Amino acid sequence: MRSAGREQTPAADRTPGREWLGLGVLLAAVSLAVLLPLSGMQAGVALGTAGLVLLFLLAMGTVRVAVRSRRARLIALGLLFCAMAATALAGVVLSAIDAIG
Repeated sequence: MRSAGREQTPAADRTPGREWLGLGVLLAAVSLAVLLPLSGMQAGVALGTAGLVLLFLLAMGTVRVAVRSRRARLIALGLLFCAMAATALAGVVLSAIDAIG
């Protein structure tokens, strides 16, 4: 028996997680395009954040390959994507604050 919520999102039942991985690559590229120029002003914060963003991307790739359950895989990929976005935003803000002050 299917719940009412699953009937509204049938694509979530069949997706293997490639979309999250593609979005992760896109977010990592944009984040690195912003963070690497900031490394000239605040190398520690910007490069550390860039390294964390790449680690989150690597973790997303590992989850995509290693986790067999689709539901668990999609949840893990979504959480890693959100963590990557929050880390990138925090790194850019901290680099900007350090550069100003």
